[in-house]
Amino acid sequence: MSHVIVNPEGLADPVKYGYSHIARGLGGLVFVAGQYAADAEGNLVSGDFAGQVRQSFENLRIALAAEGLDFSSVLRLGTYIVDHDTEKLAVLGRQIAEIWGERPPTQTLIGVATLALPGMLFEVDAIAA
Repeated sequence: MSHVIVNPEGLADPVKYGYSHIARGLGGLVFVAGQYAADAEGNLVSGDFAGQVRQSFENLRIALAAEGLDFSSVLRLGTYIVDHDTEKLAVLGRQIAEIWGERPPTQTLIGVATLALPGMLFEVDAIAA
C-alpha cells in the first residue's frame, strides 16, 4: 500500500518550505508534520508563547480533521519549545490537560535554540490512527 500526502485547506501551503502537512500510510497511521502558530497564509498569529501553543494545537486539530480524525486519535506528540523552561512547560501542560484531560497521548518534549522561522516559539507534530 502506498502512502497519501495531504495539504488541507485552512493550513498554510508548506510545499515552499519543502514538506507536506500529512502523510497517511501503512496500517492507517497518520503522520502530521510540525504545526506552528500560523494563519492560513503562513503568518505567525502571536508573539506570545501561550498564544502560539493555542494556535499550534488548533492547526493540529485542522490537520487531523482533514483525515476524519480528532485529538482522541493522537497516539504520540512531539513538542518543540524555544528556550524551554518550567513556565513554558506549565503553559503546555495546561493546553494538553484542556484537550486530553487525564489521558494525554505519549509525548516527547525537546527544548531547542530556534525553530524554522523567525519568531516561532513552539511547534507540535503528531502520529495518529
